[in-house]
Amino acid sequence: TPPNYKNDKDSLAVMYMADGGIKEDFPHIANTLAKLIKEKKIKPLILVGIENTERRRDLTGFTEIEKDKEIAAVVGGSEKFRAFINDELFPEINKRYRTTNEKSIIGESASGLFVMETFFLTPQMFDHYIAFDPSLWWNNHYLVRTAKEHLANFPSTEKRIWFAGSSAEDISETVSKTADILQVENLPNIKWKYSPEPKEKHKTIFRATKEKAIIWTLNKTE
Repeated sequence: TPPNYKNDKDSLAVMYMADGGIKEDFPHIANTLAKLIKEKKIKPLILVGIENTERRRDLTGFTEIEKDKEIAAVVGGSEKFRAFINDELFPEINKRYRTTNEKSIIGESASGLFVMETFFLTPQMFDHYIAFDPSLWWNNHYLVRTAKEHLANFPSTEKRIWFAGSSAEDISETVSKTADILQVENLPNIKWKYSPEPKEKHKTIFRATKEKAIIWTLNKTE
């Protein structure tokens, strides 16, 4: 929670993140949010980190590709993970903290895949989506191949999505194709920004771009 949370009575928006354990990405995102709030670049909000138990199971959807299945003993659990967040975690956070209905989700790599999958499959879950180097190669580019189909059934409420791709070959191609599809479909209620980052590597893109991603998304700038 932000520094003044205990003294204020305001209800706050919530940002959720997978890879959100103390030994995972939670500390550096929490520090970034604290810095941006202090600098008045974003409004105060609550950050909820979800610590991994079986990361590759929870963050991946189904796959028909045998090579994909080699990355872990169990994959394809993202639907159940989303159900846990929606049915159990949201109510618990709303019960424990003063929250508004505004929710965002942030993730990188496999977590970025989960962010993008949630955006296309269950867009009503969050208002804002942020994905760094999402693993859109999963299941032979399934989300890219079905993006138009999902956008055709998209809700009319406004959604914001910021996503970035590094120089990693298997990612940059699929991420740029996703941007092309969003541009062609041009849904008025989807405010999106694609940030190509050819100078960044897969392991550097999160820290290199997180501030501009968060500022653009949460400030609702065009």
